[in-house]
Amino acid sequence: MIQVRNIRKSFGSLEVLKGIDLDIERGKVVSIVGASGAGKTTLLQIMGTLDKADSGSVIIDGIDVMRLSDAKRSAFRNKHMGFVFQFHQLLPEFTALENVMMPALIGGDSRRDARRRAGELLTFMGLADREGHKPNELSGGEKQRVAVARALVNRPDVVFADEPSGSLDTLNKQELHRLFFDLRDQLGQTFVIVTHDDQLADLADRKICMQDGLIITM
Repeated sequence: MIQVRNIRKSFGSLEVLKGIDLDIERGKVVSIVGASGAGKTTLLQIMGTLDKADSGSVIIDGIDVMRLSDAKRSAFRNKHMGFVFQFHQLLPEFTALENVMMPALIGGDSRRDARRRAGELLTFMGLADREGHKPNELSGGEKQRVAVARALVNRPDVVFADEPSGSLDTLNKQELHRLFFDLRDQLGQTFVIVTHDDQLADLADRKICMQDGLIITM
């Protein structure tokens, strides 16, 4: 599904990624681990088209996304990818339902279709009774589940997550981890997750370890 070939990335004189080769299968939960500065987040952002590599290729379902124009890459990202970050990044002035609807509306769906899909996802997440609440009225765990629903609303091929449980307490962290695997089992969803959480990393279908800009085990 995702083929990464010889990805290199530098920031000034610092080479952060030193020729990464990686294949990710559809319908798997893949964790990427390593010390701070290993290049995990940079690799995730390049795979997710949020950043550009200096060289190499990222091929997703046969499309080399690095060769797309900025506009086409943005459209591809909206349709085929979802994102979950450590801090939910929900828009505070909108309700949970409206936050989940946003990517679908940006992608050109009708308001009715976006609302239906968002409602279905929030129900799946156990948040049907919270869809009218704004982020400041939700718990940390609820905010992250809303963020996951938002990532899924366009039925993406892959969800990229960067430390998704890093800001949660133990109970909410465990619930979020279970959710990822429920989504894999029930929807066939693919997840690529950068994490420092050993429990999540060890539960993943595949664990990729990085060190100093290189993959050392996978």
